[in-house]
Amino acid sequence: MLRLYNTLTRRKEPFAPVEPGRAGIYSCGPTVYRDVHIGNLRTYLLADWLRRLLEARGYRVKHVKNITDVGHMRQELLERGEDKVIAAALRAGKTPREIAQQYTESFLRDEAALNIEPAHIFPHATEHIERMIALTQRLMERGLAYEVSGNVYFAVERFPEYGKLSGNTGASLLEGVRSEVDPGKRDPRDFALWKAAEPGRTVKWPSPWGDGFPGWHIECSAMSTFHLGERFDIHTGGVDNVFPHHEGEIAQSEGAFGHQVVGYWMHGQHLLVDGVKMAKSTGNVYTLPDLQSRGFEPLDFRYLCATVHYRHRLNFTFASLRAASVALSRLRQEAFLVAESEERDGGSGEEWEAAFWGALEDDLHLPRAMAVVWGLVRSETPAGAKARLLRAFDQVLGLDLFAPAAEVLGSVRAMADERQELRTRSGFAKSDALRERIAAAGFQVRDTRNGPAVAPRLPPPPIQADALHSSREVPSRMEEPDEVGFSLILVGRDDLPALRRCAEAVLRHAGDHEIELIVVDNGSSDGTAEWLRDLAARDGRVRALRCDHNLGTGAARNCGLKQARGCYVVLLDSSIELTGDALSPLARALEDASTGIAGAFGVNSRDLREFEDAPGPEVDAVEGYLMAFRRDGVREVGLMDEKFRFYRHLDLDYSFAFREAGYRNGVVPGLPLRRHAHSDWERTPEEERERLSKRNFYRFLKKHGHRSDLLLANATRP
Repeated sequence: MLRLYNTLTRRKEPFAPVEPGRAGIYSCGPTVYRDVHIGNLRTYLLADWLRRLLEARGYRVKHVKNITDVGHMRQELLERGEDKVIAAALRAGKTPREIAQQYTESFLRDEAALNIEPAHIFPHATEHIERMIALTQRLMERGLAYEVSGNVYFAVERFPEYGKLSGNTGASLLEGVRSEVDPGKRDPRDFALWKAAEPGRTVKWPSPWGDGFPGWHIECSAMSTFHLGERFDIHTGGVDNVFPHHEGEIAQSEGAFGHQVVGYWMHGQHLLVDGVKMAKSTGNVYTLPDLQSRGFEPLDFRYLCATVHYRHRLNFTFASLRAASVALSRLRQEAFLVAESEERDGGSGEEWEAAFWGALEDDLHLPRAMAVVWGLVRSETPAGAKARLLRAFDQVLGLDLFAPAAEVLGSVRAMADERQELRTRSGFAKSDALRERIAAAGFQVRDTRNGPAVAPRLPPPPIQADALHSSREVPSRMEEPDEVGFSLILVGRDDLPALRRCAEAVLRHAGDHEIELIVVDNGSSDGTAEWLRDLAARDGRVRALRCDHNLGTGAARNCGLKQARGCYVVLLDSSIELTGDALSPLARALEDASTGIAGAFGVNSRDLREFEDAPGPEVDAVEGYLMAFRRDGVREVGLMDEKFRFYRHLDLDYSFAFREAGYRNGVVPGLPLRRHAHSDWERTPEEERERLSKRNFYRFLKKHGHRSDLLLANATRP
């Protein structure tokens, strides 16, 4: 019996469709003004596996997935360039319709590449405006909505069950209301069904309340009930849709029709990247083409998603994706080997069949089903039964397990047969030559109890071998003796001009100092890797570390720290350009054993809450644009805190780590350098800067906020 977890009831329930033998599914689809990311795709995979399971168990499924092509962004935000993708497209002369079409096609390509079955209906929001207006009018007639200055709002207080999906009621509901206050609302909890068009808006429609555009929630209520009826079975989406979007849908749909509309609400949990939420500002948002550019095939990601239950968070790393790629290749190889035996070798394998379908019918438990698959291929089950079961299982898994079988050329089989004949006549030299020819064609011969079997060769793991997936992969040289005077560490991500300027200045002004310049390419895609490779080849003082993605500032700097071999270590930001010998005065400052960090700029504080620029010579903290310290100090204090993915306040944290160890921090006056614009700061939107900076500052306070005794303002002088 199929049982599904219902977010509405917070328990697993037997699936009982509205109409026996049929199932209606509505999935929240993309808002098409940018490419979907892999977190979105994980949610679409949930709906695909659900549909495939229902069809495999005999249900006739009708799957509807909307395309939100209505521009919800306010005109003034576009004019300020808040959404750079859309703003750039508009400047290039594209119309909103053309932009939506471009990203709709991109979304459909991604779904096809992931083997996601296309929905039976892809309703576009712009084609259902009249339906949205009619639904809004119905809510007004039932006393559940009101109009103010061309805006129509849903009156939350008139729908007592509002909050039943998310559990947000009372005070907790108010906490979920956006911070900006809409003076037109009677209640801050109310939400817009229709919005009046502001001056300059081009995407708008006439309505009984004037020109405008629909609210976000009303679109799905209108499209789902139009295509699936006033009662349908399953609504899927991401967990971030629970509130306010799906909560709003329930209020609108049930308010309009007077009864429950959706039977089961299913939500996929978040996909994290390296343990943190994806965000453009932190550079850890990946699309399917991003994975493909690193050598992965789309179904590697599909396999990875199958290893974690949809209601659990999936922590995406490139190391885990690489493991998924290897596992999928091996599974395909096993499928290939049994494919030839499908017709001539019987067996039932009933126990494996029962275990597989039992796992999936228990709330779509893909990880347990995958364990059954691997148990099957490793078992003594006859090859023919394995092939038959794997084909049936793959109808739901969608991994194209038998795709390589179609690529075997007759000539490869002929070579394998000839090789076997040569081996029986002891023609080992010629048979070895044939094995090499078979390998060159992309296949290998495996000698089995039933004779030789041809199988595809396992491809090499994606991502170049020298690319780092995390700082943990970097061997530490901290305990090794010093080999040079200075290790200068420079981290860059998609800021090649600044990185080049900083690196060239370091090399130009190193003078007679023995140095190594460790440049960490933190997942750049702007040609940094090629430039860095050439630089290291030209100058033996340069060492390159390349990361396959953005590790975050703390982790990237740790990569350099673990590899440093200098007596002194200098962390440089790419915004700094040396204009003379800065190393000699830094070395003199660090000769004082009481000095922890020396640098060009410092800050002081009286309360650990507010920091001000300070000229020195002693300061509470050295700013991260240039920080110098002895390598043995790192051995004592430790590496940087990798939770600081954004650079802000990482310098405070590391400076106070030295202060807590008993060292002083100081500014070296008159260092010859020039400061330029900071790449991370400039490319991060203002609101995101504030959010990330606050998060890092609270992290700093949690660790050091109780140590006001360390501040110079509170220091006891002899």
